Amino acid sequence: MLVNPTRGFLWSDAETRALLTIWGEQDVQTALDGNFRNSHVYRDVASRLGDMGYDRTPDQCRIRVKSLKRQYYQAKDAFTKNNGQYRKLCKFFEEMERILSNRPTVDPQEMIDSVAVGDEMMDGTEEEGEGTEQSSDSYMPSATDYAEHPVKIEYPSYTIPVTVGSVPVKPINAQTRTTPSTSSCRPSRRGRKRVASLPLDKLLERFLEQSADAEENFYKMEEQRLHQDERRREAEHARELHMLHVLGQIFGGIADSSGGSRGGTAAAAANVSATPMQSAPSPTPMSVHVAPASSSWSRIRSQHSRQQRQHGTVSPLRHHLPDHGLETVPVIERSFSLGSSAHSMENTLQLVKNIIPPLTSKKHKGQDGRIGIIGGCQEYTGAPYFAAIAALKVGADLSHVFCTKDAATVIKSYSPELIVHPVLDSPNAVEEIEKWLPRLHALVVGPGLGREDLLLKTAKDVIEKSKARDIPIIIDADGLWLVAKQPSVIQGYKKGILTPNFMEFSRLYEALHQEPLDSTDHHRNAQQLSIAMGNLTVVLKGEEDLITDGNMVLTCTQEGSGRRCGGQGDLLSGSLGAFAHWAFSASDATKKCSSVNPSLVAAFGAASLTRQCNRQAFHKHGRSTTTTDMIQEISTAFKKLFES
Repeated sequence: MLVNPTRGFLWSDAETRALLTIWGEQDVQTALDGNFRNSHVYRDVASRLGDMGYDRTPDQCRIRVKSLKRQYYQAKDAFTKNNGQYRKLCKFFEEMERILSNRPTVDPQEMIDSVAVGDEMMDGTEEEGEGTEQSSDSYMPSATDYAEHPVKIEYPSYTIPVTVGSVPVKPINAQTRTTPSTSSCRPSRRGRKRVASLPLDKLLERFLEQSADAEENFYKMEEQRLHQDERRREAEHARELHMLHVLGQIFGGIADSSGGSRGGTAAAAANVSATPMQSAPSPTPMSVHVAPASSSWSRIRSQHSRQQRQHGTVSPLRHHLPDHGLETVPVIERSFSLGSSAHSMENTLQLVKNIIPPLTSKKHKGQDGRIGIIGGCQEYTGAPYFAAIAALKVGADLSHVFCTKDAATVIKSYSPELIVHPVLDSPNAVEEIEKWLPRLHALVVGPGLGREDLLLKTAKDVIEKSKARDIPIIIDADGLWLVAKQPSVIQGYKKGILTPNFMEFSRLYEALHQEPLDSTDHHRNAQQLSIAMGNLTVVLKGEEDLITDGNMVLTCTQEGSGRRCGGQGDLLSGSLGAFAHWAFSASDATKKCSSVNPSLVAAFGAASLTRQCNRQAFHKHGRSTTTTDMIQEISTAFKKLFES
């Protein structure tokens, strides 16, 4: 099912003010002046609105500006006549006055009598040929407005001699003559007086009502057209999927026959490679690669990695084979693609949307997530706060922070929404935290934990207790230092998720493989680390976030920014705690993401959200962006990605 990102046509006050803020900027007004072809300007305006969280097309922006300008000039005319009704005619009069006060003015009566030239006379900024279109909401005066009175013309009397044959007839005096009356075509005196007696504000009110009706009809027709286009795209998509299904069967038959001639081992490898195809959403078979030796496999592997480095692309990967097997066993790998990267992004985001719980009045506090944060010491108090508040902002109901006694007061002062437990450095810390584990839905270990042996030992014991309760565990920051020292603490736990940056990833990789990291192929390195950790989900943060469980790789390239301030990883890990709870709950209850590992879906959602927050905050604050600014953008970013 294709997702139609087009929103409704009614504009809220917040959207309209955001549009006026952008449209009134000096660079936009400069670009509009003297340009008859301005579609690129409104594309830029729509793009800036999108960055602020409002999804509008360039045509919608242009039509809205045109309507606002018409209302402004009507209101300004009413203001000059001191009838006190101008504020009812234009709700955004002050904003428009600030923008248009220094621009060439237009006779408001001209706006009423004719819309054919409307906005072109204001600033000449409309698209070429637009001025010749007759607007459906223009005001057309009735015939009674122009009915003329009969004109009486008098002439001096004179004698007209008349003869009938030879007999003269009495002369006729010419009397005053009157031009033919137009009473047959003019309206009754009563109707004419009624129309003539209407004041200007009543006429304007009637005009605005007619304009609103015409605009509503236009929007309804536009909605119908968009729905028809959507149905057409869905039909085309269904036909494409059918064709691709047929092609998949053909390629499958070719691969099966090839596997039979090469022996049982190659056939088994083909079956293993085809398994991800059945679980991936809407796969499209593209090609079949046959590599008889390890050198050919390396070359194909690198080509495949380059092709798959697009955001949201699902890369089915063959199961891990021993290195010595690559020397003798032919490997058959099938490459699949979801289509364009945009479609892949939409398909993957749709999986995330499926796991987000709806907000209903029947729920109780804590049902949408109770997240625990293990971390926070005297030196590091910001990291656990960022993780805990991010979980709340995403949609979790409660956030618990288990920190040291020195850090508790500081963390609590950051926000009253957090539940802070100063027990992490107490002698019975594990017992104190274990009492809360039955109430928690997910655990985030590492933000602000520090590297003291006592705290690391407590964190290790808490992880063991949480594994016994089958709680999703996200490990970040100093928690990854613990995993690098003792991989067995989380190794093989299917609900474990690691979120390393490049330096933390290098430390983990070298600790497990006892060899330096080869930085030429991050996809392969992330997959190998996941397999070595027992198919744990690994989120390698970087220019492109790589997410893998050893069998499948997701690449998230949601646009962010070049700003890398401290605390962004904590925002990711905290939000991932909420997403992990939702993903595993949805998988257990309704099998919504049974085709993909729930950890992958949760990690993709958290990574996309973090990058979108970074982009929006950078758009507002630039080089001054901090994690606090990003947290303020969680609401609009979440709505833009998952609720639009």
